[in-house]
Amino acid sequence: MSKLSIRGLSKTFAGGVQAVRKLDLEVESGEFISLLGSSGCGKTTTLQMVAGFVAPTAGAVLLEGQDITNAVPEKRDMGIVFQSYALFPHMTVAQNVGFGLEMRKIKGRELGDRISEALSMVRLSGLEGRYPGELSGGQRQRVAIARVLAIRPRVLLLDEPMSNLDAKLRGEMHVELRALQRRLGITTILVTHDQVEAMTMSDRIAVMAEGGIAELGKPQEIYDRPTSEFAFKFLGQTNVIVGEIASITDGTAVVRVGSTSVHVKIADGQIGREIRLFIRPERLRLCPLEGCRIKGKILTRLFLGGVWFYEVDSDIGKLSITALHTGAAQPPEGEIVGMAWNEGDLQMVSSGAHHG
Repeated sequence: MSKLSIRGLSKTFAGGVQAVRKLDLEVESGEFISLLGSSGCGKTTTLQMVAGFVAPTAGAVLLEGQDITNAVPEKRDMGIVFQSYALFPHMTVAQNVGFGLEMRKIKGRELGDRISEALSMVRLSGLEGRYPGELSGGQRQRVAIARVLAIRPRVLLLDEPMSNLDAKLRGEMHVELRALQRRLGITTILVTHDQVEAMTMSDRIAVMAEGGIAELGKPQEIYDRPTSEFAFKFLGQTNVIVGEIASITDGTAVVRVGSTSVHVKIADGQIGREIRLFIRPERLRLCPLEGCRIKGKILTRLFLGGVWFYEVDSDIGKLSITALHTGAAQPPEGEIVGMAWNEGDLQMVSSGAHHG
């Protein structure tokens, strides 16, 4: 049985604004799932319905088989960490972490032990007597996480908790929080608009659009083999190539693009029909002119540290290409280069946005 079941969850706000539409999601025990999407896609509303802060218009939330759709937040046994951390400035770190425990009538030695245990989990032992104003952003965030872990919730809900941190610290917190979550085996749902955050931390990602799930799967699966055009474009960069189907044999189409033809696996299609193909910039590579698939002229070359980025004008349109920086000499802007890719890297996907 799933730890958390979201079944047909919908929310329509006043004025007929439908924020979430018939959303289904099963979260397994100990799993880390991210709801990833741009603002307005319904991810935060979904989290708030799971937490009990917003009442759904339809659907149900079940925790270990028990219907908690109408239960008040404090009876759901969930811990939530917000973007703002919501620490009490006039309380010490220990008092902040112990706040939820005191509300649960935990006192004396057990209270002290649970506070120490939670602070040691987030590597803040020794800072019990400090106030939030004396801590760094990363430390404040860890206090907010410790406060939630101290109550030992069955489910951890994270609402954009790292968006106030600078990039370097955010990267460190991704690794730290993921390691902590794995160690504790706590079922976790993260709401984020940050693709790197979702990719780094999740067992599975639900890419959301227009109040529904457009794509659901393991990070690498939905990046390499998304089923929807929306997910292909939303996750990372992608090249869109327009072609025309010349022939189809046993699920493989020959597609004319520019002055060349390519082979693509295809579920359905008609000869003569225009189709859109997708390929990631890192799946394209520059190669010598002889033996290459297509030729093009380098319009832009940018050095981005770990990678080189190229924009190339080719027979099949403008293409973005990224190549690892290995220290080897790179072709300059204006040079004519060849380009190649591996079979299967050029994909066709459905244009539909939703499943489930």
